[in-house]
Amino acid sequence: MRLKTYIVEDNPTIRENLIGTLEELANINSVGTADTENEGKEWLTENPNEWDLAIVDLFLKQGSGLGVLAACRDRPSRQKVVVLSNYATTDIRQRCAQLGVDAVFDKSNEIDDLVDYCIQQRFPSD
Repeated sequence: MRLKTYIVEDNPTIRENLIGTLEELANINSVGTADTENEGKEWLTENPNEWDLAIVDLFLKQGSGLGVLAACRDRPSRQKVVVLSNYATTDIRQRCAQLGVDAVFDKSNEIDDLVDYCIQQRFPSD
């Protein structure tokens, strides 16, 4: 089963590399992308049955990933939201946890952990 994944990232190079890496290594299916807070919030809330995983950067072309996270707070438990950011500090991780984020990954050194997380979501242990 491919994990239907929506990515909110404003850097086109990072976004395309991330999609390619996750499609190859974690067998995800990219169902869409956004580079602004409003676009991400709108798509994720208006298409609740079209995604399993949202990967959100915190600093966007317009707005903030925190707004996207808040919009997804009341999602079904089967849907996962993770943050992928260069600013994965302790304070940011705590704020993300308050917003109901399932995991936070640092872009600079936790991409392998993100891949492993995606694989685990495809094959959850009962």
